Parts: sequence; C-alpha cells; structure tokens
Amino acid sequence: MNADPPGLDLARLSHHLEREGLTRGPLRAEVIHGGKSNLTYVVRDAERTLVVRRPPLGHVLATAHDMGREHRVMTALRDTGVPVPVTYHLCQDPDVVGAPFYVMEHVEGGHPPLTPEIARDLVSVLATLHSIDPDQVGLGDFGRPDGFLERQVGRWKRQLDASRSREVPGIDDLYARLARDVPRSGSPAIVHGDFKLGNTLIADGRVRAVLDWEMSTLGDPLTDLALFLLYGEFAELDGPGGAVPADPSPELAAPELAAHYAGASGRDLSRLGWYIGLACFKLAVIAEGIHFRYTKGLTVGEGFAEVGDQVAPLVARGLMEV
Repeated sequence: MNADPPGLDLARLSHHLEREGLTRGPLRAEVIHGGKSNLTYVVRDAERTLVVRRPPLGHVLATAHDMGREHRVMTALRDTGVPVPVTYHLCQDPDVVGAPFYVMEHVEGGHPPLTPEIARDLVSVLATLHSIDPDQVGLGDFGRPDGFLERQVGRWKRQLDASRSREVPGIDDLYARLARDVPRSGSPAIVHGDFKLGNTLIADGRVRAVLDWEMSTLGDPLTDLALFLLYGEFAELDGPGGAVPADPSPELAAPELAAHYAGASGRDLSRLGWYIGLACFKLAVIAEGIHFRYTKGLTVGEGFAEVGDQVAPLVARGLMEV
C-alpha cells in the first residue's frame, strides 16, 4: 500500500471498499484534482481503477461540498443522454476517511483544445441536460427554481462585497443593471452550474463524461449556456491557473453555438445578452475573490497572479450586454 495522499486514509478506505465488494486488497491512490473544489482521487487495487471524491480539506461550508448531492444527480442522469460516470457507492460516515465521499467509474479522457467540433458537442450535451424532466429522473425537489435568477444576482453581489480590496470601475453599475431588469425564466431545468471544457472529459473528439456537479440545482438553463459561451472568450478562467488549453479559432463564434443550442433545445434566446451579463458578473466576482486571496498570500500554486487582470475585461464585456 502506498503512502496516503492528502485527505485519504488508504487503510480505512481499503477496508471499507472491500466490505462493499468494490475492491480487494491494498490500494494505491493519487490526487487528480485538488484546491478549494472537491478533491478527486484515482484509486487502484490489483485489478480495478475507480475514482473517489470528497470535500476539500478543512472546508467550512458543508452545503457547498455536499457529496450526497453530487452522487444523487449523477446517479439520476445515468440512463439519460447526458454522459456521466457510473456511480457505485456513497459513504456519509465521516469516520472512514474524515469526510463523506463517493465512488464512481474511472472514465478515460482529457482536456484537449476546444475545437469547433468539441464545442458543438458540448452544446448538444447541454441541450440534452436541459431537456430532461427533473420529475422523471427523481430530481423534482433538487432545487427552488422560483426566484432563481434574483437569488443568483444577489448571491454574487454578496460575494463581491465580501472580497472588495480595490476599486473596480463599472462593477457596481453592472450589478445594478442586472438587478433592475431580471428576465422571466422559461421552464426550469437541471442546471450544472459550472459547465465548461475543464469540467468534462473528452476522448476521440467527443464528450465522454460531464464532471463536477457540486453547483448543480434546478433553475434557469440559460445561465449554463451563457457561462459556457463566456468561458470560450475567457479561456484563462476555464480551469485553475489557465490549465485548460483553448483554440482561439474564429469558428468558435458564440452566435453559432447559441443558434445550435436554440435549435437543439427550442428555448427562447431573445434575452441571452442579460444572461451573458450575469455570467460576466459572476466570473468577475470569482476572479476578484481569487485576486483578493492572492494579495493576502492565501493561494497555492501557479497562475493566480494574472487572474485579477481578467476582472476589468469581464466587467466591460458585461456592460456591453445589459
């Protein structure tokens, strides 16, 4: 048995998973995704490779890293057209590894450059997700779609107020414009919450799995579309430290991808500009929060020094739309 990776007691995990019939004998493990998001490990015995996911070390807000929630939505989507890993086990007992965790299938794939073909496939997957009736897959109580957009605007304003460390011209104007002209949502859908290339696995030019469902809920699906389109423009924010490469090809035009989504989903995109503005506000607030932590010496790793430089362009982009 190799040394324990941070946050995973392999002896306890081995005993637990063997009792569940998932593994046999000593385990090896490595962290494949860390940081302030949920921790993801590849775990192997002599014959099988699995993935284990648990909350970040020392997290405070349990509701933000709800293992049962992630496990539930992926399990519900298993027999739909949305590619998700097969889920095998949920353990809510924190005594096993120090926190609740779940076990899922290991899917081969990676994060290649975002080509037009991959972008269109991602949009098709998104439209499929948004076409699923939550009640039909047991997710009718998965969120509160009424007032979803208003809560989103308010949430990111509170986040901004909590991380103010410098003057950001235009950001309060962007908030005010969003708050005074909230669109009326169409039919609610299962929303991923952070749909982007970096939260999927691609192999042979196709989407093989959609991951990182920790922000999923029931709400307005156009928030997913707008955020995905914006990540295409600000590829540096798709992954920690700009770890995900992007193809700046002009063929990745947002209008073409939006039209593809509209055709696949049948949804009205006449107010898409407002949703793009909200996505700009959200990413600007997140980037400003990272900048704030960076200036306080609270970030670990590379690529954080430049994140703050994205705030002004995001605000300017948002003000163009709303």
